[in-house]
Amino acid sequence: MSETPPTSPNGYERITYEMPADGVARIMLNRPEAANAQDKLMLYELTDAFGVAAADDEVKVIILGANGKHFSSGHDLRDRSSFESFDTVGPVAGFDKPGAEGWMSTEQEIYMGFCARWRDVPKPTIAQVQGKVIAGGLMLVWPCDLVVASEDATFSDPVVAFGVNGVEYFAHAFELGARRAKELLFTGESMSAAEARDVGMVNRVVPRDELSQATLDLAVRIASRPSMGLKLAKMSVNQSVDAMGFPQALQQAFGLQHVGHAHNQWVHGMLVDPTGAEVIRADASAGR
Repeated sequence: MSETPPTSPNGYERITYEMPADGVARIMLNRPEAANAQDKLMLYELTDAFGVAAADDEVKVIILGANGKHFSSGHDLRDRSSFESFDTVGPVAGFDKPGAEGWMSTEQEIYMGFCARWRDVPKPTIAQVQGKVIAGGLMLVWPCDLVVASEDATFSDPVVAFGVNGVEYFAHAFELGARRAKELLFTGESMSAAEARDVGMVNRVVPRDELSQATLDLAVRIASRPSMGLKLAKMSVNQSVDAMGFPQALQQAFGLQHVGHAHNQWVHGMLVDPTGAEVIRADASAGR
């Protein structure tokens, strides 16, 4: 099949959707000028695209990649769009309620809710990752079943500097192990692709110019298996992790994040500690 992305099925603006090989759908974040920062439009389009691929019986494997230098710089903090512009997905309401109620609803919908939906797509998903993956960028990678990273990929969650525990989909201990997760969070330092592979977060590391083809080759190999076997294998592994307490850990950490937001609102008059930006800028200047 052609490698040229066709017109996106639902007129997407922030992503592209294509079928680069039989049985393989590829979704690409397409906001390279903003380092693929995630606004609501991107997240709703991404959720829709996963739904399109999940409902298409011709699709057996889904790749999630990104155009441009970096996979994703995280949440777009400049996004001021209203939920009135979108058909909400989860059983959540009250986005405009004052105080913690409205903000908690927002994060239940577009962060916790979306990540859980992506993780439960009944087909294998592969994250194709290059460049920087910062904070909210991890929340696109972690719900995927496999991760193929370029040698230049780095992963970080520096938001402890803002007075909260980490990103909303708090899978750190499960993805990295307890002590490495604490180091990543406490220091805000980046983890290389090679180390991410060593701790089990990344499956394969390849040269940057081979990333797209290596990921597609892996997807094609997986697509040669029967869809029923793939579905059952994915469910079995996910349910094993769930039996270890993964859903409960996510919800507990989500609640603690809102304690952090409430504290910051009380002390600083905003959801995050404003000194965090200075800390992160200093780390960046020092190359950390």
